[in-house]
Amino acid sequence: MKLGMVGLPNVGKSTLFNALTNAGAESANYPFCTIEPNVGIVSVYDQRLEVLEKMYNSRKLTPATLEFVDIAGLVKGASKGEGLGNKFLANIREVDAIVHVVRCFENDNVVHVDGKIGAARDIETINLELVFSDLEMIERRIERTKKLAKGDKSLLAEIDFLEELKSHLEQGKSARSFGFSEEQEELLKTTPLLSSKPVIYAANLSEDDYRNNIETNKEYLAVKQIALEEGSEVLPICAQIEAEISDMSDDDKKMFLEDLNITSSGLTRIIQKGYSLLGLISFLTAGEQEVRAWPIKKGTKAPQAAGKIHTDFEKGFIRAEIIAYDDLIENKTMAAAREKGLVRLEGKDYVMQDGDVTLFRFNV
Repeated sequence: MKLGMVGLPNVGKSTLFNALTNAGAESANYPFCTIEPNVGIVSVYDQRLEVLEKMYNSRKLTPATLEFVDIAGLVKGASKGEGLGNKFLANIREVDAIVHVVRCFENDNVVHVDGKIGAARDIETINLELVFSDLEMIERRIERTKKLAKGDKSLLAEIDFLEELKSHLEQGKSARSFGFSEEQEELLKTTPLLSSKPVIYAANLSEDDYRNNIETNKEYLAVKQIALEEGSEVLPICAQIEAEISDMSDDDKKMFLEDLNITSSGLTRIIQKGYSLLGLISFLTAGEQEVRAWPIKKGTKAPQAAGKIHTDFEKGFIRAEIIAYDDLIENKTMAAAREKGLVRLEGKDYVMQDGDVTLFRFNV
């Protein structure tokens, strides 16, 4: 899973990126501090792996990983190349989802690129640049398709769809809110749209507001309403707090968060939101050599899941030996679970479930 962190300059984006990844990206109070995208890879904590590691006395524990990309701050006109616009847009194309950091705090010592904070305006600035970029792509696609349609009338329906989408974008609406059919999504696979990417709005609050006044912060409420209208996720967060806990031990971090009456870190909550937004689950493999989590899309069938481990597993797939994680833990050993008939042999049409402890049988 690859999440691109975007936002206007000086909204706390790089500060939050550093806190979440400990990657040490430069952070400063001036626009375009981030030019080349910084990348940080973090482990996705999964308590089930620790339990399986003890059960199998495994030599190695390998969690799923999440890649954060800290993308250059954006300004108006990016779609026309203003600021670092072209680079910014190219970087966004490479990510699975967007974490849009929105400033919801007042601080006279941190200059806002527009002079004063305004969450709804800031969101619109970035969303419109993505929409403008998409419009340009759709217009070119319509032009090409019209030329081809002169010799192939079956393309007329595609043109109607593209014209409808163009009209939607011209109203300043993101592609996320269009409501594509499966057939239309298939048509757009060769024209990936920036404004169709899933979004988590990370509402960056002051420490005081985050602890005491989240639901009365008008900027956060504006972000919440926008997310609701377009079917995106919203996450209240405090980059300052995340920076404070980033170097703490797990025990100190837990104690610090409990003192603030916070149940989990921002990283944990972003991972949870990201998994949900992208429709991801994890199946597990376990043995003496290694226990490991493998992220896959919901609805993935067994052969394709096997292919995540190695392409040969998918090519030569025979069957999958599967037990639900809870059943395995309840029975303490695979042998005991097998005696109760809880270990299943599944074929090519089996749809993988979250927490399936799996052994693939294959022949190449």
